[in-house]
Amino acid sequence: MTRAPIIGITLDSEEPGGYSKFPWYALRQNYAGWIAEAGGLPMALPHEPELADAYLDRIDGLLVTGGAFDVDPALFGAAERHATVTLKSRRTRFELAIVAGALRRDMPILGICGGQQLLNVALGGTLIQHIPDAVPGCLAHEQPNPRDEPGHTVDIAAGSLLAAITGGGTVAVNSAHHQAVDRIAPGCIADAVAPDGVVEGIEAPGRRFCIGVQWHPEFTLSPADAALARAFVEACR
Repeated sequence: MTRAPIIGITLDSEEPGGYSKFPWYALRQNYAGWIAEAGGLPMALPHEPELADAYLDRIDGLLVTGGAFDVDPALFGAAERHATVTLKSRRTRFELAIVAGALRRDMPILGICGGQQLLNVALGGTLIQHIPDAVPGCLAHEQPNPRDEPGHTVDIAAGSLLAAITGGGTVAVNSAHHQAVDRIAPGCIADAVAPDGVVEGIEAPGRRFCIGVQWHPEFTLSPADAALARAFVEACR
């Protein structure tokens, strides 16, 4: 049998309270299940920046997950930090280190929600710090309904790799973010956009596989979400 590609998945982290009286890691089960269903072998990655290259020696692809926190605006040159911004500095330092290493190796990378935002910053782009303050008449990107239901649609750009993977057109997605891509990183394109103009997907056409999506495809709300997992795992073989 062909060996299943090992997909490193970045964990979230929390301070003491709830699960443990000490700091702890967390990962929703559907991230791992989504990768396993697509034929990959999921592997969780704790936040050890100095071990980034050692992790990369052992994995075939990198999945950067989302979470209830933000990339430090100082990392993309912002002079001020919006009042809504919350940080997890060690997690961001680790994710920047492992993304930089994966980019050097041209390893397949998929960023989801905050993972897309971090990927855009790592490649030299910037972020909108708080969508309601920057996009007049914006959608509810922090959707009020459950995350396992659609919140809005996105239009996938014709001719993009994402269109080739998903079939393109308009796709219903879930939405759980207050930040978004502002200036798209050099060498990248927007491959999905919400009806209010917010960038919902980016990709780097010159790379082996380098895609970020602002929604959470691990909930598999549509055939497009399942197709994205399969394409990512296949690119890691």
